[in-house]
Amino acid sequence: MLSPVVTLSIFQKQPGPKAFSAGDIIFEEGQPGDLMYGILEGEVEVVVNNQVVETIAASEVFGAGVLVGVKNRTYTAIAKTDCKLAYIDESAFLFAVQETPTFALKVMKSYSERLSRVEHQLSSL
Repeated sequence: MLSPVVTLSIFQKQPGPKAFSAGDIIFEEGQPGDLMYGILEGEVEVVVNNQVVETIAASEVFGAGVLVGVKNRTYTAIAKTDCKLAYIDESAFLFAVQETPTFALKVMKSYSERLSRVEHQLSSL
């Protein structure tokens, strides 16, 4: 399995990271999207129906759904702390998957685990 450091190195090869201040909305549930993010610094909250369902820390990736066929964002992502986020678009994602197939496995694992946690959290509300 690909380590988080190797996964983030794929993101770091992209143009300059985006900075977000604590409280900034990175993207909102229901919005279309074309970027996936990797957290270089800081923490991001995953919010569904105005409930924080998960906090994602540095070295994690998020927002992959829109690059693998989900039409719109399934949650809102908010910077919990000041953050520096690397990002890739669909063409960079496809290139990374082709060049480093284990990257696709890491992304799918992260995506499916997050989806399971969100579903579990929502079912317990």
